[in-house]
Amino acid sequence: MSTTKPNLWQYITYAYGRRLPDSMQRWVAEDLAGQGAVRRHMIRCAIPPLFVLAPFWLIPVSLYMHMEMTAPIYIWAVLMALALNKPWRRHRLAQHGLDPNLVDVIKRKKQARMHEDYVRRFGPRPEDAKSQSNSSPF
Repeated sequence: MSTTKPNLWQYITYAYGRRLPDSMQRWVAEDLAGQGAVRRHMIRCAIPPLFVLAPFWLIPVSLYMHMEMTAPIYIWAVLMALALNKPWRRHRLAQHGLDPNLVDVIKRKKQARMHEDYVRRFGPRPEDAKSQSNSSPF
């Protein structure tokens, strides 16, 4: 039995770090590098801090105090998820045995016309420019 999409339990465990079987690699590639990948990543990262911060809302204090206790932590968690979205998605692609540079596929498609125009006007890029063509910090 070869499945191509994860069931609910597999999806939940995958969303928070588990590796899926090789039969689902195409789905994983689309999930981590396809249209809406950043949005899905942000939603997945926004949920766990809610569970951690929810007990603070049970303390009997004013709304202002609740916001003062939880909003800075939650906003920081969401900002860190946004800042680290590409490295995390690259890691997840590598974890599933896929090319980490798939993260930039949509960007390359959007900028293809610009690159073709550059080549037409100035000629091909030098060989040493290839090392600067992906957004990996490593």
